[in-house]
Amino acid sequence: MSTTTLSPQALAQACADAMWADDHATKHLNMELLSVDAGKASIRMRIAKHMLNGHGTCHGGYMFTLADSCFAFACNTYNQRTVAQQCSISYLTPAFEDDELTATAREVSRAGRSGIYDISLHNQRGEHIAEFRGLSRTIKGSLLPDSQP
Repeated sequence: MSTTTLSPQALAQACADAMWADDHATKHLNMELLSVDAGKASIRMRIAKHMLNGHGTCHGGYMFTLADSCFAFACNTYNQRTVAQQCSISYLTPAFEDDELTATAREVSRAGRSGIYDISLHNQRGEHIAEFRGLSRTIKGSLLPDSQP
């Protein structure tokens, strides 16, 4: 069966499975992929003691990494290798040890080789922690082999 016959959700899941297999950074931080669909993804991560900065709050780099991983899974749902072209994050309120942060990505626009994705981070109480915007760029190659019938 060709990957072109898969539903958008099945293709997104197959792409996520292929990426997850080699994503050592995301797995090392004990992130959990909650869901994926065309142009969308959701990932959760618990804040551990080693992620705290000198203020006793979660280091912004870990929150950025969570959002960036979610961005990567969302923009790679079409079986076209896609990378970050530019990203920015706004930190709204701190996260603390044992907080469980969930990043939720949604595609805003996708045209040609470029895409725009917004990723919101919330804690387990539903508090809005940060907002990330990623600009993607499609490069050569695919995530899945396309087996012909």
